[in-house]
Amino acid sequence: MSGHGDPIPMVSRKGSALSGEARVPGDKSISHRALILGALSVGRTEITGLLEGQDVLDTAKAMRAFGATVTQHGPGHWSVEGVGVGGFAEPADVIDCGNSGTGVRLIMGCMATSPISATFTGDASLRKRPMGRVTDPLALFGARAYGREGGRLPMTVVGAAEPVPVTYTTPMASAQVKSAVLLAGLNAPGETVVIEKTPTRDHTERMLRGFGAEVTAEVTPEGNRITLKGQPELAAQTVAVPRDPSSAAFPVCAALLVPGSDILVPGVSQNPTRNGLFLTLKEMGAQIDFLNEREEGGEPVADLRVRYSELSGITVPAARAASQIDEYPVLAAVAACARGTTVMPGVHELRVKESDRIDAMARGLEACGVTVEEDDDTLIVHGLGPDGVPGGATVATHIDHRIAMSFLVLGLAAQQPITVDDGAPIATSFPVFEALMRGLGATITRAD
Repeated sequence: MSGHGDPIPMVSRKGSALSGEARVPGDKSISHRALILGALSVGRTEITGLLEGQDVLDTAKAMRAFGATVTQHGPGHWSVEGVGVGGFAEPADVIDCGNSGTGVRLIMGCMATSPISATFTGDASLRKRPMGRVTDPLALFGARAYGREGGRLPMTVVGAAEPVPVTYTTPMASAQVKSAVLLAGLNAPGETVVIEKTPTRDHTERMLRGFGAEVTAEVTPEGNRITLKGQPELAAQTVAVPRDPSSAAFPVCAALLVPGSDILVPGVSQNPTRNGLFLTLKEMGAQIDFLNEREEGGEPVADLRVRYSELSGITVPAARAASQIDEYPVLAAVAACARGTTVMPGVHELRVKESDRIDAMARGLEACGVTVEEDDDTLIVHGLGPDGVPGGATVATHIDHRIAMSFLVLGLAAQQPITVDDGAPIATSFPVFEALMRGLGATITRAD
């Protein structure tokens, strides 16, 4: 059952070729950070293109609870009157972050070096996810966390009254952990340093610089070393949020799988820490053209023209995992329709997302007639080629938006319709998914 209401079973089936323009929503990662950094700034930050999915709306509510004035002026147009670094007030109630691991972990970071306390919770999925990966480094600043066994929500974080700067090497490739530490470092004296062995999405560093923080990054023998000078005065900005590559993945992959399809997906972020899926698809034989390449809001973007392609399985470089970590579920669906075997190593992080995404995709693909192998860190899909996936199954989504959308994409190419048990979580990241896909010609409907 979804944490945001009753389950909404959905079904997808073969239909006509997809065509038209797919204007996907604003980038979720950047939307979260725009609200948070706006709240930590002095003055009025104007945001256009903000993703209005439930995850981001929950972050907006949280920023209000910490004292910022957050206002919606129209579709995608929001403003934030900030309280400045160190200016958060203690919230009067529990902070409910819904389904969002990004939201809760970044918010914990930005309040952990202020002398306030806050209690965090979320839906059934978020309450299963590990928070120790964030609260452990926050404890080095002087913050304390009290949660359920295993470091899970609900959890109360007591911020450090006299924070100290930290040098921290991330034990896993996680932009959420890196970002939480950097945001905590804003209100600590001196320099806070994060060392990551594998580079992860760099939106936090880019946006911190845009708001006036002093942030440097250098490649060292230890890894990518990011240094933040603490206690800056952040200045309000105008932020234009580019379109989300993780959302674009679904119409892109659908067009690749449905014969005769030819679509345009405009204005998609091409940040090199986020574009791994598109590189992988090209290596599999995808016809994707990157048109009108430009920069918007400090991020590289391009218009994507995508045409139906017969794809071949490949071994995806493990080093690419961080740049496409959220796209592996839909890549697994694509791999099922490719000729040959696709090997996806280095994907352990999928085990601790909104669901265990390796298990969820493996079980769902098996139910649809696809042979899958897995271990703790690898997913292998033995593709059946175009028109080879039997389908005909009802798949458990485990309150995970990306599992739901991935199987709805696969259903467009399978021999028999594919049903997902709950499409309601899709609203957390891609609230217009159903309408957008149907507008392209996809046969996706609510199940009876």
